[in-house]
Amino acid sequence: MEQISTIKDGRTVLVQDKGQSYTAQLLCLIVAGYIAHTVYDVYWGPTARVPGPWLARFTRLWELLKVNKGHFEQVNIDLHKKYGPIVRISPNTFSISDPSAIKQIYLGRTTLMKSKFYEPFGDPLDPNLFSETDIKKHAQSRKAVAHLYSMSSLVTYEGSVDRCNVQVCAKLRDFARHRIAFDVPTWMLFYAHDVIGELTFGEAIGMMEKGQDEYGMAESIDRTMAYASRMAVIPELHKWVSWLSRVARLKAPFQTVQKYVLEQIDSRSRGDSAGIDFLTKLLTLRMDDKVTDLDIEKTVSNNIMAGADTTAISLSAVIYSLLKNPGVEANLREEIDTLAAAGKLSYPVTFEQARHMPYLQACIKEALRVHPAVGRPLPRVVPPEGLTIAGQYFPGGAIVGVNSWMAHYNEDIFGRDAAMFRPERWLESDKEKLSVMEQSLLTFGAGVRTCIGKNLSLLEMSKVIPELYRQLEFELSESEGVWSTWNDWFVKPRFKCYVRLREAV
Repeated sequence: MEQISTIKDGRTVLVQDKGQSYTAQLLCLIVAGYIAHTVYDVYWGPTARVPGPWLARFTRLWELLKVNKGHFEQVNIDLHKKYGPIVRISPNTFSISDPSAIKQIYLGRTTLMKSKFYEPFGDPLDPNLFSETDIKKHAQSRKAVAHLYSMSSLVTYEGSVDRCNVQVCAKLRDFARHRIAFDVPTWMLFYAHDVIGELTFGEAIGMMEKGQDEYGMAESIDRTMAYASRMAVIPELHKWVSWLSRVARLKAPFQTVQKYVLEQIDSRSRGDSAGIDFLTKLLTLRMDDKVTDLDIEKTVSNNIMAGADTTAISLSAVIYSLLKNPGVEANLREEIDTLAAAGKLSYPVTFEQARHMPYLQACIKEALRVHPAVGRPLPRVVPPEGLTIAGQYFPGGAIVGVNSWMAHYNEDIFGRDAAMFRPERWLESDKEKLSVMEQSLLTFGAGVRTCIGKNLSLLEMSKVIPELYRQLEFELSESEGVWSTWNDWFVKPRFKCYVRLREAV
């Protein structure tokens, strides 16, 4: 680069060339433009009157700091209590609690695109089904594998789920005999991971057998979610962090899962093992040119990365809620015992039997409501023409979302007792009210972006809960039975309890 030297007072002075000067001027203009745009939006833009924390009007730092504290679902609840149904959580991101927002944002005729928020949950060069923001690409990818996740397809795996149910009940009976207080969410996670292993690869991962996360997969997923949940606030940095990790050959959090998945695919491709599982079906689809090798890797990885946590969290919520509501627990046991005594409940319980147990299904729905697994708003991008939600106009490009922790406790939808765990609300409501309640249930998302693994989670819960409650009685540990949570996207609980053996009917 050319520089000009001059002599001044006996000293040599280097004068920057015009190119450097123009660059500096351009950077100054960009910064000034950003500041001017932000100031305009804050004081005169269409969303200028939307309330929220002062710092959140100018920077995403406020949101990042709150996310980092691990309780954003409660932060979100407190914000709406203070500011009302529409709250700003960053300069261009808004959380909405008005019930009408769910239909407009997630269920409207025009599908709102996912924001860049989701990109850190996948590879920036090749997004997965969850992190893909392009509507058409997502639809194409989902269509190729959606039939594998239909309930009619999943019930063919009941034998695999039954094997895991036998194992988890045996482990808990062992805890009962030795009077051991066990960490409920941890063991529900071990159970859920082993089910995913059975269904995906034809064999359990082995967490229940070993009593630990031997391969470090659960830990790997936790670290991935911790990274993604924070980077989602500043998703523009994700591709650069990913690139630097590759250049520096740093181990990414998800590589433990990726390594395990690739080993399983390689083993199956060589003809090892046999059976009907997800991987077998995916390899068959590949032979018909309906999916690629990369599609197989991403689908299988998604099963591992996202298939266990939601189920484990929801099962933990069921157990804890029943412990805190003994009358509800007694009603569930009565339904189980009555059906078993009448010969209408086999061993093992079939999904067909379980789905016709109204009180069981109400307990599951109520647990999904009072403790949804995800604790952040599900952000979408307002289309170019703008959108009016709950009386507030949002310009194109604004990011809007509803947090399930707000939607599920809305008294206008779920009644004045929305804060209570009361399964009867799902049995007493008329058809119209029930439809509104179900539409407001966001545990698995909503609309075309509903979690593809929803049926799998419901299958597991429907089958294992009756087995647990006809064999065992749960009791909170006095010293370690306090419920606590940590939110790294998934709101993961912690508590311990004891179990006692119960004579099966």
